[in-house]
Amino acid sequence: MRNVLFVCTANSARSILGEALLKHVAGERFQSFSAGSTPRGMVNPDALACLGRHGLETVGYRSKSWEEFAGHDAAQMDLIVTVCDSAAGEACPIWPGHPLVVHWGIPDPAAVEGDDNERAAAFDLAYERMARRISAFVELGDEVFDDPEGKQVLADIGRITDRAA
Repeated sequence: MRNVLFVCTANSARSILGEALLKHVAGERFQSFSAGSTPRGMVNPDALACLGRHGLETVGYRSKSWEEFAGHDAAQMDLIVTVCDSAAGEACPIWPGHPLVVHWGIPDPAAVEGDDNERAAAFDLAYERMARRISAFVELGDEVFDDPEGKQVLADIGRITDRAA
């Protein structure tokens, strides 16, 4: 089983969506986690509502620091995926085991102001983009981790934005 950590600044929205989606899609193949460089301390309620609208589990998620995953006693990650531009540009901890690190930037749905419907639409768009990327990742198979071009293949997934035809 491979471990994947989704990282964002606040660990309250996009990284939570990534953790939940991979957990839902990959079953036993991957164990998913999320964390933030400066965690907000609570998961955005709109993120949880989005997961619920899409039939995913909404309990058990929490906003936490990436430091939980950087210590020597932490679970060793195989892949770190930054999902916000600010986290991608920050000095990340030195991850035990030297996992692959890639960026799959997604606009912050929590930054959208408006009524419930406008916020829900922003979260659904982020969810759909993350879902397409995670599906592409899962389809690659485990050998991507050993492929010399694997990191680039995984990074290229971050450019998937359009709906599948």
